[in-house]
Amino acid sequence: MIFGRSERGKPPVEPVTLKILVAGGFGVGKTTLVGAVSEIKPLRTEEVLTEAGRPVDDTSGVEGKHTTTVAMDFGRITLREDLVLYLFGTPGQDRFWFLWDELASGSLGAVVLADTRRLEDCFAAVDYFERRSIPFVMGVNCFEGSARYPVDEVRQALDLDDDVPVVLCDARDRESAKEVLIEVVQHAMAYGADRREPVTT
Repeated sequence: MIFGRSERGKPPVEPVTLKILVAGGFGVGKTTLVGAVSEIKPLRTEEVLTEAGRPVDDTSGVEGKHTTTVAMDFGRITLREDLVLYLFGTPGQDRFWFLWDELASGSLGAVVLADTRRLEDCFAAVDYFERRSIPFVMGVNCFEGSARYPVDEVRQALDLDDDVPVVLCDARDRESAKEVLIEVVQHAMAYGADRREPVTT
């Protein structure tokens, strides 16, 4: 099937569309992940880092980064004929967090990307989704040259609940990024099912 059309003789398939957020700290790989997995040319709102932003944009550990997302990234991936994900990458700096509520509206779930060299940068994103009861998956972006840690150690360092999936990934690799997104969908479905179960006394 081609998106939006169906094979001759078969009724058209109206795909279910789901909204997934890709969040995390500054320079953690959000734009990279959306671009790696999107089947369309992703919409990007990147601007060049300037001297004026130096006091508020901490580039420690990402000294080679020269641009930053100032609104959002947008991409799309078809997981199945009847299931399409819309991906929204959030801006990482504090001064753009007013956009998060708008982006989070109607979302199925989220990926919070983490860099083990700067784990503290993802605390705010984790707190955001926990407070709003939005299911999320922790994606540990394995940067070249960074130390690799077992999933359990990452979970403990971030003080994550046992039911939050932690996935090691490479945001540059399409298949790796796709596996993270599949994990989000599965986790969100399980999360929703758990909340719908009647409480027995």
